[in-house]
Amino acid sequence: MVFLRSKKRNQHKPWTTIILNIFSRAEGIGLRSGTNLGGQYFMMTFYVNNGGYTATDRWVKGCWTCIENPTEDEYRFMLDELHIPESFINDIEDNDERPRREEDDGWHLIIIRAPYRVNTPGAEFATVPVGIVIHDDVCVTVCNYQIDVFSDFAVYSARKQIRVANPYELVMRMILSSSVWYLKFLKQININMKLVEAELQQSVRNKEILALQRIENSLVYFLTSIKGNEMLFYRMMHNRQITDMCDSELTEDVEIELRQAEETTNIYRNIIHSMSNSYSSVISNNTNSTMQQLTSISIIMMLPTLIASLYGMNVPNYMERNPYAFFYVLGLSVLLGLGMYITFKHRKFF
Repeated sequence: MVFLRSKKRNQHKPWTTIILNIFSRAEGIGLRSGTNLGGQYFMMTFYVNNGGYTATDRWVKGCWTCIENPTEDEYRFMLDELHIPESFINDIEDNDERPRREEDDGWHLIIIRAPYRVNTPGAEFATVPVGIVIHDDVCVTVCNYQIDVFSDFAVYSARKQIRVANPYELVMRMILSSSVWYLKFLKQININMKLVEAELQQSVRNKEILALQRIENSLVYFLTSIKGNEMLFYRMMHNRQITDMCDSELTEDVEIELRQAEETTNIYRNIIHSMSNSYSSVISNNTNSTMQQLTSISIIMMLPTLIASLYGMNVPNYMERNPYAFFYVLGLSVLLGLGMYITFKHRKFF
């Protein structure tokens, strides 16, 4: 579904990464979000909930471990320190993974899809899988790309002093935050649509048509992912154990945001589809009009050419000794051409 290539896990690491990993294991500290050492960015952050999520420098029981764009050392931390099943990690790495929920020996894996801004020729926006792994005191969110959902939710929870009672409530918050970011990106898509429409009113070129196609591709990705998140949400709501752990107002907000995101995407998709059809009709009509004009010009030029050809043959035509024959032929050609032009003009061929 997502149309991005994930980086390979087994890649060469600089010596600074190895040194940092040794010291972090020895001192029990976590890699802070955005740390830059030797050109390598580490995106693993530990959050504790004390009336809103705040970052801490080490992993503690019950904390939220947020990992973006993981490195090989962070994969090893998840497998060796947190003992997350490797099959879960492999599933999260799959960019085509659909939203779903899975259980394995007490471990819970929930995969949702979140929006992501890309700079590829095929689309302006895409969606990527976000894995949420839950087991006793372990709660980890993993994404192979750096997205806005995690940091935005952490800042928002601290500002609003939101308390998250259990991991499944965090899952609901993640679905809600991703839906909000879908709506934010949809506003940007709407702005891009208006800009493209303004350019198309000036001239219909391949550049504008391709821009419409990129927007339509983004909307298709969004709609598919939002529907997948919505289906996952409703399946979770049919689980009595999960519904008992989640606040009813929170689940209602999640449902409202999901529906709003889906309806907005459908509206924009219908608009872009109608716009594409309209401009395709305009292009076709312009092509037909141009061909009609060229055909009319060819017919007008054909009649004088025919007259000149007839009187240019080396056969008797009864005017070869007339001193005004050239002017007669020229006048007849002009009259026929002018007559055809007036006829075509009257029929609005020009």
